[in-house]
Amino acid sequence: MQDTETATAPADQPGDRLKALEAESDIAADYLEELLDIADLDGDIDMDIDGDRAAVSIVGADLSNLVGENGKVLEALQELTRLAVYRETGERSRLMLDVSNYRANRKTELEEVGRKAVDEVKVSGEAVKLAPMTPFERKVVHDVVAAAGLTSESEGEEPRRRVVVQPA
Repeated sequence: MQDTETATAPADQPGDRLKALEAESDIAADYLEELLDIADLDGDIDMDIDGDRAAVSIVGADLSNLVGENGKVLEALQELTRLAVYRETGERSRLMLDVSNYRANRKTELEEVGRKAVDEVKVSGEAVKLAPMTPFERKVVHDVVAAAGLTSESEGEEPRRRVVVQPA
């Protein structure tokens, strides 16, 4: 009996995790397809696995309404999509949603912001506080700072939470 219990509960097997991420992508894609149909928007959905999370992208002609000002609509749509995945799986999703390459382009911009902050800290020796950012944006900057050998921390409360880059 103990062997059966062990055999039926392999939650951390790499193949099982990959299948779970693929299932998240499928659920998210179905949800988003339905949303596009309801909104009468044309868009293609691409699914991928990016590291340890499902990644879904919507690409099409004019989807700027799904991004919104500073990506606010995209953030909300991502949360709704994660909720749809949770409703189906019972598991919290870390799914990343992109629309019209907004996040990919924003990531490139933020990497430059991070590099400039690192350079400024190295020259001045003083901490640099950046503008408020979303969790996605802060993570991009934290990664750049860490790769440069400096440390950073987030301070403040949402939605005014920001990255502070510290001298070495």
